[in-house]
Amino acid sequence: MSEKNAYEQKLRAKLDELQAELDKMRAKARGAEADARIDQEKEVDRLEAKREEMREKLDELRNSSDDAWDDVKAGAERAWDSLSDSLEKARSRFK
Repeated sequence: MSEKNAYEQKLRAKLDELQAELDKMRAKARGAEADARIDQEKEVDRLEAKREEMREKLDELRNSSDDAWDDVKAGAERAWDSLSDSLEKARSRFK
């Protein structure tokens, strides 16, 4: 397996885990009181938008040539770092 394929599979697994966590957050938001529910649902919406951006980066990675994949990988890592930071902040608000 090439490094590119291994990295792609790793990102795909992380995105699947993230989606499961977002689903849990959305379910928890549904059970919150009205004001908190609105804020929590907005937060989950923002995270899902970032997750979609990450999925698009994964598509770019998958479709990149071997020569260009290092650049695409760097962009994907920046997007993942941003998503991870946002997720960490959201976790603290959902406790």
